[in-house]
Amino acid sequence: MTEYLTKDTFLEKVFNYETEKDWNFKGELPCLIDFYADWCAPCKAVAPVLEELSNEYQGKINIYKIDTDRETELAQVFGIRSIPSLLFVPKNDKPQMAMGALPKDALINAIDTVLLATPSAN
Repeated sequence: MTEYLTKDTFLEKVFNYETEKDWNFKGELPCLIDFYADWCAPCKAVAPVLEELSNEYQGKINIYKIDTDRETELAQVFGIRSIPSLLFVPKNDKPQMAMGALPKDALINAIDTVLLATPSAN
């Protein structure tokens, strides 16, 4: 189930940029954050795919949505210039941004390689 984040829930569940300078992920599970707007056609195209993925990866990742029109501060903090923008947030690594409405296979690949990849043993 996709969850909509406000600034307050973002600070609590993802990262508190008001109190911490360095990235410190707050979540229990890796997450994918969809920065979108209601008027954006590509955003509407990717929404059902993200809903499917939230079911397929239930218990493994969280999928969040942030309305850039309502949460302008979050959009500014992440430098969102075009939507949809997808932020992949692994549990123990820096987040990675992807722009545009990615097809489902590209999303699955990114989830598997960025969010669920097991760190290589050296």
